[in-house]
Amino acid sequence: MKDFDNSKNTSTVPQRASTGVPGLDDILCGGLTPNRVYLVEGSPGTGKTTLALQFLLEGVRRGEKGLYITLSETSSELTAIAASHGWNIADLSLFELVNDAGLDLDAEQSILHPSEIELGETTKSVIREVDRLAPTRIIFDSLSEMRLLAQSPLRYRRQILALKHYFSSRQCTVLLLDDKTADPGDQQLHSIAHGVLSLEQIAQEFGKERRRMQVIKMRGIKFRGGFHDFILDTGGIRVFPRLIAAEHGREFSPLTHSTGSHGLDQLLGGGLVAGTSTLIVGPSGIGKTTAAVRCVLAALERGERAAFYLFDEGLGTLFARSASLGMDLRRYIDSGQLAVHHIDPAELAPGEFAHMLRRAVEEDDVAFVVIDSLNAYLQAMPGEKFLTLQMHELLSYLNQQGITTLLVLGQHGLIGEVRSDVDLSYLSDATVLLRFFEANGRLRRAVTAIKSRTNDHAQTIHELRLGSFGLQIGEPLEGFEGILTGLPTYRGATPMLNPARRTDAK
Repeated sequence: MKDFDNSKNTSTVPQRASTGVPGLDDILCGGLTPNRVYLVEGSPGTGKTTLALQFLLEGVRRGEKGLYITLSETSSELTAIAASHGWNIADLSLFELVNDAGLDLDAEQSILHPSEIELGETTKSVIREVDRLAPTRIIFDSLSEMRLLAQSPLRYRRQILALKHYFSSRQCTVLLLDDKTADPGDQQLHSIAHGVLSLEQIAQEFGKERRRMQVIKMRGIKFRGGFHDFILDTGGIRVFPRLIAAEHGREFSPLTHSTGSHGLDQLLGGGLVAGTSTLIVGPSGIGKTTAAVRCVLAALERGERAAFYLFDEGLGTLFARSASLGMDLRRYIDSGQLAVHHIDPAELAPGEFAHMLRRAVEEDDVAFVVIDSLNAYLQAMPGEKFLTLQMHELLSYLNQQGITTLLVLGQHGLIGEVRSDVDLSYLSDATVLLRFFEANGRLRRAVTAIKSRTNDHAQTIHELRLGSFGLQIGEPLEGFEGILTGLPTYRGATPMLNPARRTDAK
């Protein structure tokens, strides 16, 4: 994917130091300003050490010396952490400020306690090691230990300032790690550092914990604000920059394509339009996914590439049911033209899902996207408000890329009052409504288009039938009243669909 470029005059942009963390340079619009001191804060377990090692290893890859100064982790622990990610840190210099001798109670005052001179023994040890190695990138882990050693806020601040001035004179880029054990209202580190990166880990009541980061401050450069989801897994940290739809757009032709069903095309005023989103809404079991599969199959038959994101249903069930309805998807999957992703909302952060969509569009040339369903996607979001904002950015991005998008939203209830978890109909460009209703002692299905921003859609309600022939749509139910309530009254002679009569067998 293309990185975000803030500057129109690249000649005035100073050279940046890459962090080595996928996605983080994008958030920083190129990386860190070299030869500055930065603060990376976060509670234990958020991934500070992993991020720090990625930063140093990126320097090694660029031919720069890296030094890891640690008061909290031992060399063996750091080596084990790196090995768990498949990294070799033999080219890094590891300096333990507190070794076995430093833990001797008799040596505590002379080694750990600041003396009457300007810098304590701890600070002087750091300076000696930096002078000896002359590294380009430095990690100081962690400031919480330094805070304990200083024993007073004034002395602690003076030592941090002394280290900052010293590092600035040595032309090195420094990350100071802090585990946020200080008073939450204490912002002195924020004022000292050139930039501040905050990592968070949010425990869920069920499912995988969610991690996110925020650039709180970064002097001299523009950056992407807000929270950005990231994952910590084998291989390190991967950040998913918050999607901003306004940054993405391309030229495309808003052509209208068939859904593969003549009756559904007539309802929508011709079919589905490229660069628009269509919401299919209805209760469970009424045929929302089947309608979506029919539209996907039509796109595949036109030669388009498609991606189907399945949150609710199992892959085996989807394939078997589609094949039984005369819509076999497997040959398109085998050829790579269709990608079906089964998504577990308990394991996937919304930012990661947005990243998957971007990759499908920008790298795999996908032109047709289905999200089935928004109900399960809602469970990955902390609240309805955030789902709405997230979906607004996703749909705006897909529309600006010329993608035809289908959204499936399930509703509670079968007959009578039907409710939705969240109303996203105003975000879609077209809305197809499916309903159960009773007629002649049988449960039947009805379909109508209640909205279309691009086409002059039909205002009629039709019977919908599913079978081995696929999707079948009958004549307008003009003889009925109250179809959408589920308990209609019959005042005409509209023929009902039956297996022997197929007005729309596509």
